[in-house]
Amino acid sequence: MPLGTDTKQYETPNHPYQGERISNEHSLLDRYGLSNKEELWRAQSELRSYRREARDLLGQPQDDEIVIRRSEEFLGRLKRVGILDEADELGDVLSLEVEDVLERRLQTVVYRKGLANTTQQARQFITHGHIIVDGQRHCIPSYVVDVDEEDLVDFEENSPLADELHPERAEGQ
Repeated sequence: MPLGTDTKQYETPNHPYQGERISNEHSLLDRYGLSNKEELWRAQSELRSYRREARDLLGQPQDDEIVIRRSEEFLGRLKRVGILDEADELGDVLSLEVEDVLERRLQTVVYRKGLANTTQQARQFITHGHIIVDGQRHCIPSYVVDVDEEDLVDFEENSPLADELHPERAEGQ
């Protein structure tokens, strides 16, 4: 067994049969085109780890230079991937929602940029290798897109979909 595959990267809900939670999960799965609840639970676990780290940093003395450096690195990382805005501070991490994490997935970015008509279609384009980020092909829909990479998300130049879905590109050549 390869290293790292013996532990789950997410936590499942404590109570498996809660109607309201299940309906919220289904609406998020539909809205973001997730293939199963595991993807949602992975995003929720990621959000929990962000909040946990923020609470840990907020509980430390704020005049300690190590805490200041760790806080700046943590906030810088969240701002780089677009989960936080430039003006946000450490306390704002605690008010984040799972949608903030899901919005940064490559699948959602492709859909929001208009490269696909639905989030499911965006997922298919990605898994079939039609999407590149900064000239690099990405086949994983859950890839987290940095803010500076967002404008570099496009169709692969040899993809037949690039001309088919965007005829203005074919005319410009």
